[in-house]
Amino acid sequence: MNRARLWYSGPGAGWKQGLPIGNGRIGAVIHGGIEQEIWSMTELTYWSGKAERIPGSGEGKAGLERMREAFFKGDYNEGDRLAKQGLQPKKQNFGTNLSVCDVILRFDQQGESLKRELCLEKALAQVTYASSDYTFTRETFATHADGIVVSRIGSNRAGAVSFSLGLQGRTGDFAAEIKNSSTIAFNGQATEDMHSDGKCGVFCRGEVKVVVQGGSVQGKGNEIVVVNADEAVVYFAIHTDYGQADDRWTRESEAQIAAAIAKGYARLKEDHIADYQALYARVSLDLGDTESAKLPTDERMRLYREGQHDDPDLVALFFQYGRYLTIAGSREDSPLPLHLQGVWNDGEANRMAWSCDYHLDINTQMNYYPTEISNLAECHVPLMNYVERLSAAGRQAAEDFYGCEGWVAHVFSNAWGFAAPGWETGWGLNVTGGLWIAMHLKEHYEYGRDQTFLTKQAYPVMKEAAAFFLDYMTVHPSSGWLVTGPSNSPENSFYPSNRADGPQQLSMGSTMDQVLVRDLFTFCLEAAELLQTDAELQEKLKQAIAILPPLQIGGKGQLQEWLEDYEEAQPEHRHLAHLFALYPGNQITPLKTPELSAAARQTLLGRMQTDELEDIEFTAVLFATGFSRLFDGDRALRHITHLIGELCFDNMLTYSKAGVAGAETNIFVIDGNYGGTAAVADILLQSHAGEIHLLPALPGAWAEGSFRGLRAKGNAEVDAAWSNGELTEAAIHAFSAGDTLVRFGDRTVPITLVPGKSYMLNKDLQFIERQETVQ
Repeated sequence: MNRARLWYSGPGAGWKQGLPIGNGRIGAVIHGGIEQEIWSMTELTYWSGKAERIPGSGEGKAGLERMREAFFKGDYNEGDRLAKQGLQPKKQNFGTNLSVCDVILRFDQQGESLKRELCLEKALAQVTYASSDYTFTRETFATHADGIVVSRIGSNRAGAVSFSLGLQGRTGDFAAEIKNSSTIAFNGQATEDMHSDGKCGVFCRGEVKVVVQGGSVQGKGNEIVVVNADEAVVYFAIHTDYGQADDRWTRESEAQIAAAIAKGYARLKEDHIADYQALYARVSLDLGDTESAKLPTDERMRLYREGQHDDPDLVALFFQYGRYLTIAGSREDSPLPLHLQGVWNDGEANRMAWSCDYHLDINTQMNYYPTEISNLAECHVPLMNYVERLSAAGRQAAEDFYGCEGWVAHVFSNAWGFAAPGWETGWGLNVTGGLWIAMHLKEHYEYGRDQTFLTKQAYPVMKEAAAFFLDYMTVHPSSGWLVTGPSNSPENSFYPSNRADGPQQLSMGSTMDQVLVRDLFTFCLEAAELLQTDAELQEKLKQAIAILPPLQIGGKGQLQEWLEDYEEAQPEHRHLAHLFALYPGNQITPLKTPELSAAARQTLLGRMQTDELEDIEFTAVLFATGFSRLFDGDRALRHITHLIGELCFDNMLTYSKAGVAGAETNIFVIDGNYGGTAAVADILLQSHAGEIHLLPALPGAWAEGSFRGLRAKGNAEVDAAWSNGELTEAAIHAFSAGDTLVRFGDRTVPITLVPGKSYMLNKDLQFIERQETVQ
């Protein structure tokens, strides 16, 4: 039995039951059944809007000083008024990623015994059904190796394949025409009038071609019609003018399809699987077999919703699905990183005034939480490149809005590197949004230890971020601490001491800001020392670090979210930004900071205790990762099972519940898939505090199991197996030199890692053998 698959015994009634495929640039969600199949097509760069400079008020540091003076005096309303006056630009042509079109296939056959399947091991979507004595198969994949989407439609009987194929645009500016008897050419422009003026956006051009064996194929009206073929192969290609200097992109689709036809379907499939498995096959996870694994995926999820959680293999499937979605959505050469819906887009976000953009206050970050630990570092590269481009755009924002050097970005960004504050200070003045996303460069380096990456990309980008905060931050007149502000704790609000002033969102020195700045300054200092450069900057960083505010515990025993112990105006709020210090950061750890760990636990428990908790996908992940870092695996698993059972569509894609942040319906947001994958991995392996910690938060429900190929910081891979909740064996495969401490429970063993060596350990962390690591 192939356990690494999603499968269903009925039709996919709509997008939310469809099966997603992707090649790091093109995405498709395949839904339908026997008589009709629809591919909802997307392309990562198909964005409305345009690059444009967002002017600031021109008041720079003088304006900042007036705002800060008001906040320091406790006049929050005046500070807020001044911030709106100087740091609240008007919405312009920000834009959004848009769906391109639907490919609609209609079939003549009636049938039964329908089965839809997504094979995670080979990245193949398949539909099979029977009709009389015949069986029919449709097999579809998005190949990164050849840059297109390919589908083979066949039967076990010659001449049985008949269908029509047409295109339907998803935006107003879309046109398709029959190019010849077997080809539809299409073009469009990504335009909409909710996030831009309806006139600006990326142009696309592509083709769909059908090649048959036997029978006939011809163009009729606006469709391609296939009659009595033995089999048919459909090829879909699309390109856009995003980032293009000339018109060569307009001919790319035709050339790709011609090359694919010359290669042949069998070779296309073979190359696709080899390219995909080079990434996917690195990691395995076994949490045990269950009878439920024989059921269709939607049935297993229904049982979860009903409280029947004795199916740990469903968690393993969810974990590998997240890795699959990472590979499908973000490859090393992807032109942009994953947005709010990955590389897919059901159109719902744009319909209700959300945007498929880059939210920099948790969503985009969470999209990339699993890449390093789940051994997909190459899939992290598009984000590295995007942050580097964002830093260039952010220099203008730093100058325009703050009169400061370095670079800054705020709550969200777009395909062109939007870096200005959002157009409402309450949520848009997240001054560390760019820094938060830039932390992924730090993470990428700590896992891979690639000094070339550190020298050429990570340190230069982070150094310029440090330059901004050194110039921007100010000394608090009462405490003497170096603080940010005015800014918010992402999207949350509080009551100041004078409750009559009403709920407030802006303040000085929010905890989230201070945690990020401390990590930034520390990383830049250590990198500069390692690279033996920037002596003057090193001294400035040392002085600044010495006067940063400490993490504080509030009157209710919670980790303070703000510099002052304010009362939360929304105790049920979905964001827990200040817990970055716990995950993915490590300023709070149970072994080194037990008091702060207890405060972090109180924060999590306090947020859970309200009946009005904003129960959405990324909040479930924040609970799961938080409790995992606190070594509470049973609670962490409870939130993972809640995510799978209560916050996933039938196709296992996660969603945000209707009513939260203006959502009109349960709306697809993919960060829960990626964050949930990271949470599962974090339960099994942590390496964030100078240790490789094996099974740090193993829940009781996972009494038996094993994993292979998870990555640890320091450029190592880890395998482990356990029985009755106890480690039975482990292996550390080293790819860089370094010293580490391997831990299981209270047992530890120091290891000096030598590149190319493997270290085999028994249940007591005693060495079994050392052997060469296969490179």
